[in-house]
Amino acid sequence: MDTTNKNNWRKTLHDIIYKSNTPAGKLFDIILFVIIIVSILLVMLESVSSVDKKFHYILDIFEWIITILFSIEYIARIITAKKPFKYITSFYGIVDLLSTIPKYISFVFGGIHALAALRALRLLRIFRILKLTRYLGALNNLVAALKASKAKISVFLFAVLILSIILGTIMYLVEGEENGFTNIPKSVYWCIVTLTTVGYGDISPATPLGQFIASLVMIIGYGIIAVPTGIVSAEYVSQEKKDKPKKGIIKLRSCENCSVENHKKKADYCYNCGSKLPRGKSVRY
Repeated sequence: MDTTNKNNWRKTLHDIIYKSNTPAGKLFDIILFVIIIVSILLVMLESVSSVDKKFHYILDIFEWIITILFSIEYIARIITAKKPFKYITSFYGIVDLLSTIPKYISFVFGGIHALAALRALRLLRIFRILKLTRYLGALNNLVAALKASKAKISVFLFAVLILSIILGTIMYLVEGEENGFTNIPKSVYWCIVTLTTVGYGDISPATPLGQFIASLVMIIGYGIIAVPTGIVSAEYVSQEKKDKPKKGIIKLRSCENCSVENHKKKADYCYNCGSKLPRGKSVRY
């Protein structure tokens, strides 16, 4: 009887923590979401010296309360997880741990509790709360597009670096120290700032030839901005075509244990971790 009660207790707590398709689970996620927002605001306020000086004691108390709540939640997740080690080593498990320990570490290393701002990563759970899982596919496509563009963008950046060194050296020879171009590294810095259209204005050419070269650099900068955008856009479109839903695949159906998607319509178990899949309506888009 005791074993049965223990299993029932763990199952109930597991459903509340890991499932958002029940009233209790949804309420838990919303409360967790609010606490995360509050904790981030507290860390931000604590970084303002005037506020911290006046309300340091109150902010510290609230921060400890939130840290203890997160610690209890983290332990509860480990206890109720079907595969505790898998949760601990998962992305969310690592983020949950990193967002909990800074306050404890601050006992030894002062100020490190500011790393509690890592809790912002936990806001990614909002995808599950608001049923926005479908948009994770688009995010995966963007990541895949960036990876596929890695070689082309690397060559492009190398070319821009070479161009900046050449133009920076020319500007150093044309303008000289009297106009602020005191050395080649500083001239290269000016070229990069101008080429990227940031234009801090801390260094500017004074000679007609230097101004003419600067004008060319600015025009080249506008053209350069379009190159990486075009590369990534082309790869993204390619990924979108590859990612079209296949027959018998439901994009919105994901495993509650490991969050892997693309399960077959009649599948009962996750193909990645073997966990039982939730039953629900089939959705196509």
